[in-house]
Amino acid sequence: MPQKRWYHLYPDRPIGVRDWLHWTNAGQNWNGMCAECHSTNLKKNYDIESDSYNTTWSEIDVSCEACHGPGSRHVEWAELPDMARPQSADYKLVVQAKGMDSHQQVELCAPCHARRAILGDYTHAEPDLLDSMLPSLLAPELYFTDGQILDEVYVYGSFTQSKMYSRNVRCSDCHDVHSVERVKEGNALCLQCHRASIYDTKAHHFHKQRGEKGEPIKSADGKVLFDVGSGAECVQCHMPERPYMVIDYRADHSFRIPRPDLSIKLNTPNACNRCHIDKADQWSDETITKWYGPGRKAHYGTVLDGGRHGSAQVYEDLIKLAGDPLYPVLVRSTALSLLAAYPGEESSHAYELALMDDDALIRRTAVDHLNVSDSKRQAELLASMLYDPVKAVRIEAARRMTEIADPQLDETQERLFQDSLTEYQKAMEYSADFAFGRYNLGNHYAAMRQPEKAVENYRAAIKIDNLFYPAKVNLAMLYNRIGENDKAETLLLEVATSHPEMYEVRYSLGLLLAEKRKYAEAAKYLIQAAEGMPQRARIHYNLGLLLQHLNEDSNAETYLLRAKALEPDNLNYLYALADFYLKRRKINAARSIAKEMVARHPNQRIGHDILILIDKNAEPNPN
Repeated sequence: MPQKRWYHLYPDRPIGVRDWLHWTNAGQNWNGMCAECHSTNLKKNYDIESDSYNTTWSEIDVSCEACHGPGSRHVEWAELPDMARPQSADYKLVVQAKGMDSHQQVELCAPCHARRAILGDYTHAEPDLLDSMLPSLLAPELYFTDGQILDEVYVYGSFTQSKMYSRNVRCSDCHDVHSVERVKEGNALCLQCHRASIYDTKAHHFHKQRGEKGEPIKSADGKVLFDVGSGAECVQCHMPERPYMVIDYRADHSFRIPRPDLSIKLNTPNACNRCHIDKADQWSDETITKWYGPGRKAHYGTVLDGGRHGSAQVYEDLIKLAGDPLYPVLVRSTALSLLAAYPGEESSHAYELALMDDDALIRRTAVDHLNVSDSKRQAELLASMLYDPVKAVRIEAARRMTEIADPQLDETQERLFQDSLTEYQKAMEYSADFAFGRYNLGNHYAAMRQPEKAVENYRAAIKIDNLFYPAKVNLAMLYNRIGENDKAETLLLEVATSHPEMYEVRYSLGLLLAEKRKYAEAAKYLIQAAEGMPQRARIHYNLGLLLQHLNEDSNAETYLLRAKALEPDNLNYLYALADFYLKRRKINAARSIAKEMVARHPNQRIGHDILILIDKNAEPNPN
């Protein structure tokens, strides 16, 4: 029931004046945060030079033209006398929604009902969704590892994971798009498609119906959480809600079957324990097994979870998932993004195949993470994507091209590259009132070897949102590159302190401290990085070399051996071990490593030379 009272949106979080969410800052700015979805024909008109807006709109609400596009042609047609009005299948509307399939209608709704980055003002003339926006993937801060909603993600990402979407169910099948009401209430909404004789029965849901006697589910303080009969409602099991803005409960639109077994494995929520708060996940899993049997289908959540944690066991599964068209595009794209942590020929091949996918989000994700060892081949592949018809794909290709020193483009490719790079810069300037926009501009100028502009934009990103750590990290890297290591250290230390889970930052800080000859401090952070990212061979290698310098031979050997175990073919790691053993007169161990070098790299002289020097009882020259 409405309580008609003011309440705090962040009751458990103090919002200081430096916080992006403070009412004086950009997080509460109407022009950038609200207007595009709560007005019609918005032109944001943010000016990056003056840091100001000249925003315009046609109507200060969601009117007909918000969905159907500019209506002047329709009005002219409608105002003609009946006898003079020509037949028009689309009623002279820019966007005729009648007859749209699920994909088309969802893309029409997505600009407002998705967690996404906007690439420019929405004009209704964009052929593809990714011409105007870039949907967020199933990132850890937005979605649980099995794809359930975590943060406020506005339906698109969950619905496109559903079987409903894949079987051409549209938003308007459940929602009246003009009244914004559901077309039916209660289970009747679902029974438009699902047979009541099967699904609206106790044999299916095993719960009491409304009106039956029983005890409601209550909280520890006696508050009724779920009335008797609510368990028989389809949405309680298949569309569990989460609260946003404290009191706004929003349903997960992925329409999934409750999986307490995944809760046990992945620590994800499930609909059963959302109601039965006094029970454990194990109880729910046993109950589901009793009702429906022991069979459980494999779920992509287990693969994505392994990818999030860098598990070597899911490497091949990620490749299969990314390439399987039977899975939702958002899931496949997420799998592709996670493959970035698994460099190698198979990953590179998966990205090359994804560049040819029919879906723009798959192609864009592949472009973002493409990492071919042959720089010439990398340039060729990225250059081919400059021809992509979808804006988000080609501007990402242009951005990645800036990483290549001499891509050797022909005249046509050079023109496309410059045009797409201009598109990219304009897209980021459009969002330069957000920290991520300035951050991306900083990355852009850093890649273009314009450090002054890069520093300016990174600083602007931090000014907009002091908690936006990526800008601090990349600014630190840039400071390191231009020789301002004290500033770099300050920034990395700040991020490492505020985000102890960011082991990549601890790794970077350790390397920087080693460069500054603060070896003991460097070792501390490298050890933390090695513990947090145990699959990263390079960290163990760097740490092993550093510990040698600190005369911690036992620990140094341990980390060098770990690096070799993770990448046994890496010649640098093999040489480091051989050198370590030789300098400590462990001749047999050195000989064993040298033989391995020869076996794995017979065409490289270094292994042969070490064996010759060992036979002469002399140490090799490390140079």
